[in-house]
Amino acid sequence: MSEMNNQGQVPQNSDLMKNSSSSEASNDKEIKTSEIASSSTGPKPIPSDNAQQDQQELVEPIQAKPSSQISASEQSVKAGSTTQKSAGLTTKDSSAPVPAVPDSGPVSQLLQQQGFDCTTLDPDHLGVEMIGIEPQFLQAVASALKADGFDHLQCQGGYDEGPGLQLVCFYHLVAMAEWAEQQLADPSHAKLREVRLKVFLSREGTPTLPSLYSLFRGADWQERETFDMFGINFDGHPHPKRLLMPEDWKGWPLRKDYVQPDFYEMQDAY
Repeated sequence: MSEMNNQGQVPQNSDLMKNSSSSEASNDKEIKTSEIASSSTGPKPIPSDNAQQDQQELVEPIQAKPSSQISASEQSVKAGSTTQKSAGLTTKDSSAPVPAVPDSGPVSQLLQQQGFDCTTLDPDHLGVEMIGIEPQFLQAVASALKADGFDHLQCQGGYDEGPGLQLVCFYHLVAMAEWAEQQLADPSHAKLREVRLKVFLSREGTPTLPSLYSLFRGADWQERETFDMFGINFDGHPHPKRLLMPEDWKGWPLRKDYVQPDFYEMQDAY
């Protein structure tokens, strides 16, 4: 038996065990390193015929089916995607809401039957039918509507869509005499017919419309106010002057690109 120290340990044997374990670990590392080097530099094993065939099936690109083998559903899907690509559409756009075209109202249908070219617009917040009219056809359309019973110009005015955009002139016509007769005959079934015409004008130059003073006397001051605020001229008006602003005022106060002057010097005060 070997001699033991005061702590009951055998130093020589323990040192020998440590040295042997470290040498075994270094030998294992050397063996693993040699195996890795031989695997990276040595010749690769030749795959079998079955392995080459499997690899070729994985790498080989998928070939298109002949047209005779494509089902009808696949052909319809392919045709739909081709149509969308040619039109510049994607599948996301197909879910976007498409604005509906407003249906033609009774007045719009009447004008179209008489040969007038008009545009059906969305009804206003009260459900009143609105029609877009070209400037050169305004007087003829208003005359046709008056012959159909729209004998009263309830309101005429204008508004500005915004800087650089169009000016709009509108006319609200009602069949007043027809409604009065219905009130006398049967008030419970009386219904007022009304329509609103809109004319879109360019703000460039001098926007001009034919005056409706010859058809509706109530257009007198209303057209003057529209001229005063928006600078829309009315050809044939008997008194085409400003109504609210001084006659020497510069600019059109209700246009959205109007710049208010810093001061105004009244002329001809007396």
